[in-house]
Amino acid sequence: MTETRYETDFYAWLQTQAAHLRAKEWNGLDIDNLAEELDTLGRSERNAVWSHLRILLLHMLKWAYQPERRGRSWRRSVLLARQHLSRRLQDSPSLRPDLPAFVVEAYANARHLAAVETDLPIAAFPETCPWTLDQLQDEAFLPEP
Repeated sequence: MTETRYETDFYAWLQTQAAHLRAKEWNGLDIDNLAEELDTLGRSERNAVWSHLRILLLHMLKWAYQPERRGRSWRRSVLLARQHLSRRLQDSPSLRPDLPAFVVEAYANARHLAAVETDLPIAAFPETCPWTLDQLQDEAFLPEP
């Protein structure tokens, strides 16, 4: 089997594929690998939204359940996570309907991480996310236990 440029020089392959697309040179396109890369980009966007949501939830749990440790850096962390999440959703608004499922999954992960990072028992944190999507996205909202 002959190696393609896709396998030996990914960047050069991308540049070549982009040039073929711009020139409408359909016969020069590596359709199978292009489709795979587009699928990968989509998964990457989904993963980024989920990851920013997990980080937001983790910092909100720490804020709510360790009030003695609150400070500007924690407030900043919550704000940055919200801003990153908002930016991803602006770029990919079709992911908004997935947010409720993402919250369920990301919260379970954030809850576990919060227990590890705070040395509090996992039972100290609610089993389900105590905040609404509106609260999670509201830059003025900071949780209380």
